Amino acid sequence: MSGKKYADSLKAFDRETFYAPTEAISILKSIAKAKFDETVEVAIRLGVDPRKADQMVRGTVALPSGTGRDVRVAVFAEQIEAGKMDFDLTIATPDMMPLVGRIGRTLGPRGLMPNPKTGTVTTDVGRAVSEFKGGKVEYRTDRFGNVHVQLGKASFTPEQIEANFRAVIDEIQRAKPASAKGRYIRKITVSTTQSPGVRIDIGRLRPDND
Repeated sequence: MSGKKYADSLKAFDRETFYAPTEAISILKSIAKAKFDETVEVAIRLGVDPRKADQMVRGTVALPSGTGRDVRVAVFAEQIEAGKMDFDLTIATPDMMPLVGRIGRTLGPRGLMPNPKTGTVTTDVGRAVSEFKGGKVEYRTDRFGNVHVQLGKASFTPEQIEANFRAVIDEIQRAKPASAKGRYIRKITVSTTQSPGVRIDIGRLRPDND
């Protein structure tokens, strides 16, 4: 986004205001002016210490409206060893993990290592591929306790984006570690690929509070 377009988008809303999800999504739709179909994302700051194993928040969530993109799934470890990395996730059967482990240095830094917790190590590969292509996405806290999850595309209807948003929030709340103390969800921001972030009012997450 050019400097002028970015500046114009900043005038469309107050960056210091906290909005209900429906309002925030409406703002995003109005400022998504790129020539391509921008990705919509939510960033959630959690009150956890991801350095502690029992406070790592990680899993998958099925987006009811899908992701709006074609997910590329890797099935041949040999291709990965040869340096072919044009895919979005890897799925392996348990008996393949020793082989996959040998290329962990390649997969790990890219967040592509199969893991039983995210359903990417499974004996039912066909079902897993169908689920991820159908809108299932992985999430995990980064080293600062933030979780970033895509909510679809700017071309989605507001209702489609909001359905995905609520599915993500419900899943993150379900995944709260028992050892997490204090406020769990501390900050939520939604944005598109080229837009500034729009803050969500945590006290107005439920539809009946909007």
